Amino acid sequence: MDSARAVLEELKIKVSQASLPKEVEEKLLNLLKFTASGAEAESLIGYVNFVISLPFGKMSQDILDINRAKQILDKNHYGLQSVKDRILEYLAVMILNKGRPERSGDSLRVEGHAPILAFIGLVGTGKTSLAYSIAESLGRPLVRIPFGGLGDPSALRGSSRIRPDAEPGQIIKAVQSTKVSNPVILLDEIDRAAVEHRVDIMGVLVELLDPAQNQAFTDHYLDFPYDLSQVLFIATANNTGNIATAVLDRLEPIVMPSYSDEEKLIIGKNYLLPKAISEAGINGDLLSIDEAVWPQILRPLGFDSGIRSLSRSLQSICRKIARKQVEGGTGPFRITGDNLREYLS
Repeated sequence: MDSARAVLEELKIKVSQASLPKEVEEKLLNLLKFTASGAEAESLIGYVNFVISLPFGKMSQDILDINRAKQILDKNHYGLQSVKDRILEYLAVMILNKGRPERSGDSLRVEGHAPILAFIGLVGTGKTSLAYSIAESLGRPLVRIPFGGLGDPSALRGSSRIRPDAEPGQIIKAVQSTKVSNPVILLDEIDRAAVEHRVDIMGVLVELLDPAQNQAFTDHYLDFPYDLSQVLFIATANNTGNIATAVLDRLEPIVMPSYSDEEKLIIGKNYLLPKAISEAGINGDLLSIDEAVWPQILRPLGFDSGIRSLSRSLQSICRKIARKQVEGGTGPFRITGDNLREYLS
């Protein structure tokens, strides 16, 4: 018996011992009955191992505490009160529905499903970080799937095993990587999917976001339906112009407001600067920034509706100080109008 055949025999035992749905177990055992060799055997081994690793029915335990969720949102995000209120209302509905007794029947199963949250706004307004805060509040793992330039629906739905480059789609990969069937999956910037395949990609999104359909999502690599009904999908977009109406119908858009300079100043001082100091590993007591310098840090290139450029500027300052410390500088380090350019270059 060659080594590949021996591995296939071992896989039969693994399949029998794994906690798989009956129909999936039978499918795998039937595939392993037939003699395979070379590339075919290698492909089959990879497929079976991937299926075995899927978290069928395994769930992370939700932390259903609305006060804790509020604390996390306030800790991670300054202002945005109307946005936070919408999120807390969404979580409250989710908590109440979790407490309801389960009832059988597809029509009852999808009853009570809230629309998918979709944060709409310009770059740097906090869309992605809000999704991470929701995942933190619930105690669920999060996987981000960027749609920027996504050029083929197979990236989401996978490709058939008959192809030499076959692989699962990013949705099923996300579930497999988190080891639970109820992760948070962030569909980031869904409006930026490649134009030539946008219709097909939007079609996949409809299937993913519709609770009547995502109970049996078929990835072309798996070639059997997988239940995604417990996944918490969250979407972001810069605008809704490139999003299909059928997708928008399944979303609850939350428009992200732009930050004023006053708000960005508070965010910079109280949120972003402490974070940049911590990430750089420097002693924050040795750093001071003159008040007169902050307007230049807030608007290095003119108006910016978000805080991404502000975050980068503060990270640049802290990295420069980290290097000075490593090279023997003892501080204190004071950022003034005269030396700011040195720290931002």
